[in-house]
Amino acid sequence: MSIIGLPDGSRLTFDGSCPNLLETLEQHKYQLNYHCRAGFCGACRCKLIEGQISYLQEPLAFVRKGEFLPCCSVPVGDIKIEIPG
Repeated sequence: MSIIGLPDGSRLTFDGSCPNLLETLEQHKYQLNYHCRAGFCGACRCKLIEGQISYLQEPLAFVRKGEFLPCCSVPVGDIKIEIPG
């Protein structure tokens, strides 16, 4: 189980009941842009502030340093992220 921290102070739990971070965020009613849900388009790109993620499959979309795609990743321990507004 991992904790996902957000800039507004919210803390969510990633317990493995959802297959990836995107679905966990959606389950908690956070709105993210997305198109492919598989790492091809990069529309769901978020900023990783602290911690580490692991990709379930390596994304094909370009990802800058400090960014990640929640559609194809899971946290490795506790993380802090920023969702684009």
